[in-house]
Amino acid sequence: MKLLLVIAAVIALSAAAPQGANPRDATIVEQTNDNIGVGPWNWSFRTSDGTARQESGTINNAGTENEAIAVRGSITWITPDGQTHTLNYVADENGFQPEGSDIPAGRK
Repeated sequence: MKLLLVIAAVIALSAAAPQGANPRDATIVEQTNDNIGVGPWNWSFRTSDGTARQESGTINNAGTENEAIAVRGSITWITPDGQTHTLNYVADENGFQPEGSDIPAGRK
């Protein structure tokens, strides 16, 4: 359940990030998806406005009482003033762990 909340939060961040002129004009210029429904997965995309997102995940301790999903990813966007921002994150049995220079103190 935590993972779903983390994924929803990251998607919301990516949707809310400023995209320049008109985010509806952005097109996907690169996309990968390596997910057969079992085992590790990887996916990524990059759009024409500079937004990029990638994520990889696996299941730790599969089949045990301590089974947990572990996700590592990042999102990059460009603000209207031309600055590039990147948020890296890990989400696992220890919770959501964001890393980035723009994360307020106390949130890391």
